[in-house]
Amino acid sequence: MGKGDAVVVGGGLAGTLAAGALLGHVDTVTLVERDRYPEQPAFRKGVPQGRHLHVFLSGGRRALEELFPGLNGELEAAGAHRLEAPRDVITKAPNGWQRRFHEGRHATTSCTRALFDATVRARVLAEAEGSGTRVEVLQGTEAIGLLGGADRVTGVRVRARDAGRAERELPADLVVDASGRGSRAPKWLAELGAPAPREEIVDAGIGYCTRMFRPAEPLDMVMVIQPRPDCPRGAAWSPVEGGNWLLTLSGVRGQHPPTEGSEVLGFVKSLNEPTLYEHLRSCEPVSPPYGFRDTSNRRRHYDAPGALPEGFLAVSDAACTFNPIYGQGMAVAALSGLALRRCLAESGLRPGFAATAQRAVARASDTAWLTAVGADRPYAADAGTTPAGAAERLRSWYFGRLADRAGIDPVVGAAFRDVTYLAAGPSRLLSPGVALRTVLLPRARGLADPPLRVES
Repeated sequence: MGKGDAVVVGGGLAGTLAAGALLGHVDTVTLVERDRYPEQPAFRKGVPQGRHLHVFLSGGRRALEELFPGLNGELEAAGAHRLEAPRDVITKAPNGWQRRFHEGRHATTSCTRALFDATVRARVLAEAEGSGTRVEVLQGTEAIGLLGGADRVTGVRVRARDAGRAERELPADLVVDASGRGSRAPKWLAELGAPAPREEIVDAGIGYCTRMFRPAEPLDMVMVIQPRPDCPRGAAWSPVEGGNWLLTLSGVRGQHPPTEGSEVLGFVKSLNEPTLYEHLRSCEPVSPPYGFRDTSNRRRHYDAPGALPEGFLAVSDAACTFNPIYGQGMAVAALSGLALRRCLAESGLRPGFAATAQRAVARASDTAWLTAVGADRPYAADAGTTPAGAAERLRSWYFGRLADRAGIDPVVGAAFRDVTYLAAGPSRLLSPGVALRTVLLPRARGLADPPLRVES
C-alpha cells in the first residue's frame, strides 16, 4: 500500500523545507513554483522581500540542523556569516545600548536570501535521491484553485505561465500551501464551500529599505538601532557573502526611509548614532535602495477546530506572517518544516493528519507571533488592526519592562534571547528568577555609548 502523494504550492524557502520534511513519508512530492529558478544564487521576482537583510535565528538553525544535518555548515562554506549574540551584535534599544559580552548560547546566520534559498534547495533536492520519494518540480507554473469539497481537499488546479497557459489537475492526498503572504487559499477554500479562517491583523505601518555596500574596513560587529517613541526610525547593518554588507533602514508611517540613494545617509544621520553614520560614509554603495511596505502581522487561524478540510495544510507565511523587520520568517519556516516531519513520523497521512499537523505548525509560530505583535502594537494604526485585549495589554507592559532589563541584566537577557531567537517558548520569560527581576527591580537604563569592545 502506498504512502500517498503530496503537492506543495510555492517553491520558496517554506515550500522547499516542507517538501524536504515530506521526503520518505510520501510516495511523490510535486513542488509548484511560479518562477523559474536561476542557475546561480540570484534575487527572484517571486521573493519580493528577497533583496532585504535576512538573519536566520538560532531556533531556526537548530531546527534546520535536525532536518538536514550539516546544512548550517554548508551555508557558511558558501559564504554565510555565523554571528553570536550578544558578542557579535550590538543593539541600541529605546533605553540605550545593550551590553556586549560572550554568552555562547545563540548563533545566527547572515547572508543574502538568494544564497540561503539556493543552498537549502540544492540540499533538499539532493536528499530526495534515495529517500524513496519521487520529487517533481513544476517551474513557471501557478496554482489557480483546489480540487475536492468542503470536507476534503483532493488536489490542486495549476496553469503554466508560458504562452500556452495550459491547465491541468494534480490529485493529491495532501496539499501544502506554502505560497507566502499572497496566499489565495482562503478564496480557494470558499469556492469549495469551506469557511474562511478567522484572521488577526496588527499593522504598525512600518516600511523599510535596504541598500548593499562594500566597506573599505568592515566592522567586527553587527549594529542594530531600534526605533523609540521620540524617533520611530531604526537601522540594521550586517555582513553577507562576497565582502558586502546590507543596511536596512525602517520607519513607521510618516517616517518611512527614502528609496533615493542620495537621501540614505541623511536618514542614518537622523538616528543620532555617529558611529554608524561615520562608518557608512567610507563605504561604497553597490546597489540602489530597495523599499518594502507590506509589513503587517497577519494570522489565519486554520488551527481552530473545524477550520480546515482534510487533506489541506497551510505553513509559514501562508498561515502566519510577521513584520519582516524582526527577521523571524526563515526560522519559522524551518520550525514549521520540523513540526511537519515530526507529525509525519508519528502517524503518516492517516485520517485527521491535516488538523494535527496544522496545530503543530501553529505552535511553531506562536513565539514569533507574540514577540512581533508585542513590538508592533504601540505603533499599530486603528484601521484594519485587531484591537488588543486585556491579556495582550498586560503582556505588553511586562514585555516592555523585561526588554529594558534584558539589555543590562545577564539573567533576564539570557531568557529574553532564548525567546526572541525562537529557541524557547514564551513561558521562559515567566520563570520566577526572570519575573521577579523584571517586576521588582527598577526599570533599567542601557549604556550611553555603543560597546565597541567585548566585555572581558
